[in-house]
Amino acid sequence: MDNQARAIGRRVRYWRLRRNLDRQRFADMVGRSTSWLDKIEKGERNLLRLPMLDRVAEVLGIDPAALTDGSVARRAARCVDRVEVQTIREALSSYPALSARNSEQDPTLDRVAAQLRHIDQAWLSSRYTVVARYLPQLLREAQMLVFSAQPSYQVAASRALVVAYRLASSVLLKFETNDVAWLAADRAMNAALAVDDTLALARATRGVARSLTSTGQLTSAINALTGMADRMRPELTTRADELLSLYGMLYLAASIAAARHEDAETALIMHQHASAAAENIGPNHETHQTVFGPTNVALHRVAALVRLHEPGKALEYARDIDPRSISVLPPERRVNYMFDLSTAYTETGHYMEAARTLVEAERVAPEEVHCRPLAHGLLRVMLRNTSGELGRSVQWIASRAGVTV
Repeated sequence: MDNQARAIGRRVRYWRLRRNLDRQRFADMVGRSTSWLDKIEKGERNLLRLPMLDRVAEVLGIDPAALTDGSVARRAARCVDRVEVQTIREALSSYPALSARNSEQDPTLDRVAAQLRHIDQAWLSSRYTVVARYLPQLLREAQMLVFSAQPSYQVAASRALVVAYRLASSVLLKFETNDVAWLAADRAMNAALAVDDTLALARATRGVARSLTSTGQLTSAINALTGMADRMRPELTTRADELLSLYGMLYLAASIAAARHEDAETALIMHQHASAAAENIGPNHETHQTVFGPTNVALHRVAALVRLHEPGKALEYARDIDPRSISVLPPERRVNYMFDLSTAYTETGHYMEAARTLVEAERVAPEEVHCRPLAHGLLRVMLRNTSGELGRSVQWIASRAGVTV
């Protein structure tokens, strides 16, 4: 059996499964039989004739080189791509409740909750290709759940839909697809408003504010976040265990928006509010996927100082953060902090420290470094300013990410 044929076959199967295509549907789309597809995927038949190679790649939405070239294939497999972004867009643009329904197939709250846990764990682990693969179906099922749920389950169903929309918005913002991210965030807010639920509204407000911040609407973002915090405050006396982490995260997001607005005073005030909330967090408090606590508050202060163009102060502040408290955070949070550190090191001319931080970031969460535009910008700076063994490490990372000067 030809090694190249086996390698191409494995890649065809990988992309077919990643596109959620069963054997029959994919074979129909390329105009071949399932037995032909089986032979291709097993490497018993070589897919090198250009017309058919191009057709298979076209159906899969990839460059033909992602099937034939090992390095291109590895880079393509690591990252969320345009097809997946478009699939998320289509899920956000559909209204499944308007279609004819079979009540026996209505999703259950338990099923949607299980999907949410799976995708949220993938998000926290920086496995964005997993998020992008399963998110469109989750969005459709969460929409249907709200439509079909009994009145006693409406709030729980709406909370699940808000979280699904927030995950969509967050992953799209990672890859700077801001227009679609805004659509998802707005959908989350509408879903929360429909049930007037504090938990859902707090989650939705964070998503809306992040989208507003990404498009430069910083005053609107701060107003939304502080307005929601004001609304929540009276409920903290009786629901602190349930609400305090979300309340604190509103202020952390406001501190970042204020920093991007170059409003150092407001950024510090927002940080102080968040810090006060973190001091009252107990072991039984709900975190609601926020990872809220003193360490996360400290990391956000570093991020704010970087955005205030105070890289030296950011590095000084970072030195007082216990590395052990950072090491237990999820990869997504840790690597975002590493990007802030790398930016601060770069802006202070400490390129070797910046490079070491990026090398560690790749070890913790490869998809963050290989795929995000922010990381690519940092890699380009490192390529121009590092040499020796560390410079070679940066070159290897850049090669894996497809980044050149």
